[in-house]
Amino acid sequence: MRLPPAILANAEEVLREILRFTAPADTTLSRYFRDHPRLGSRERGAIAEGIYAVLRNKSFFTDFAEAGSGPTMRRLTILGLAEAVGADSLGGLTEEEVEWLERITQIDRSLMPSNMRANMPTWLFDKLIAQFGEAETMKLADALNAPAPLDLRVNSLKATRDDVMLALAEAPILSTPTPFAPLGLRVIKKPSLQNLPLFQSGAIEVQDEGSQILSQIVGAKRGEMVVDFCAGAGGKTLALGALMRNTGRLYAFDVSEKRLAKLKPRMARSGLSNVHPVQIAHERDAKIKRLAGKIDRVLVDAPCSGLGTLRRNPDVKWRQQPNSIVELQAKQAAILAGAARLVKGGGRLVYATCSFLNEENDFIAEQFLAAHPDFTLVPMNKVLAEQKIELEMGDYLKLLPHLHQTDGFFAAVFERKVMPKKVYADEKPADDVDAEQAE
Repeated sequence: MRLPPAILANAEEVLREILRFTAPADTTLSRYFRDHPRLGSRERGAIAEGIYAVLRNKSFFTDFAEAGSGPTMRRLTILGLAEAVGADSLGGLTEEEVEWLERITQIDRSLMPSNMRANMPTWLFDKLIAQFGEAETMKLADALNAPAPLDLRVNSLKATRDDVMLALAEAPILSTPTPFAPLGLRVIKKPSLQNLPLFQSGAIEVQDEGSQILSQIVGAKRGEMVVDFCAGAGGKTLALGALMRNTGRLYAFDVSEKRLAKLKPRMARSGLSNVHPVQIAHERDAKIKRLAGKIDRVLVDAPCSGLGTLRRNPDVKWRQQPNSIVELQAKQAAILAGAARLVKGGGRLVYATCSFLNEENDFIAEQFLAAHPDFTLVPMNKVLAEQKIELEMGDYLKLLPHLHQTDGFFAAVFERKVMPKKVYADEKPADDVDAEQAE
């Protein structure tokens, strides 16, 4: 069944705006679809997948689009839609465009130069070659240029993984257990989930397996005091709350009121009552200082380049700039140091990013250890063994799409040495702090 010719015009219009890279692609697409309510779900899906195909393959699509006659933006759009839904599904093409598209689809991409086949900016390609070598970089690039699978996390407070698999099969939606995350399911294809009773009841959440593993290695237990320091919309917060069996106190800190607002309906659906969202101004906020030395476990999922999520957000590689990595390093180090003050003796601090760049990962972890002799590194192979996750790692968690079929993630686990208690002049009793933060 062919797409209406107007869809090509819609896709070209929104692609033109997205390629200015003034906002995330998903934000621009969402706004465009709200402004064009007559587009059906099939049309919206085709436009979105076509746009993402252009963003993944922008380097050689641009070369091909400029090789023919006619508007380059229209040819780019045709290539994206053909990649996403198949050339036979496109309506409204001229005879010349059909012939041009047939020639392009016959090109063997494996014969292209590696820098073009990788489809990423030169600065990023060179950086990855230096870090991984060319052969490994090309495997990583191929994985990053493919769409990500749809992973779900089962809310263990409401269901078991086996029960959810059976319920999904009745939908019918096929799924398989994720190989590493104990509560994960990988869904075959990408069905709509919002109207499923499983989703509405809070029995499942959409969460990449890598993110689930990251939540697991925090090791949160019943009755503990735990902080998700950069909680965002709360995917990992919800996973931590379930691991704590809805006991203890789980603080969700974030500087963005808007992001924390998105957490609240998800909390209600999940059935969690031990989560306390707290907006902070910065990593040295007085609310943090009053909890100094009281927290069992702190997760710092730090602001980063986001390059580990390129399967889902391919525009990031074109929006990100090399100088922004340097700026992020200063922010990451400051946030980690601020969060470290919360950890009590014997407690653990987890530093994580959704990036695979050493500058944001190993470098920050090593810099932190050098500046904080009261913390020691807990080797990741030990942490994974504690959580019964069968993954081969060294000192750090390093998840990569081409090796683990997850988004790219890094994590380091630090443990604070047990020291004589330091009393802060403005410190409040724990009960008072808890009551205040719950407001």
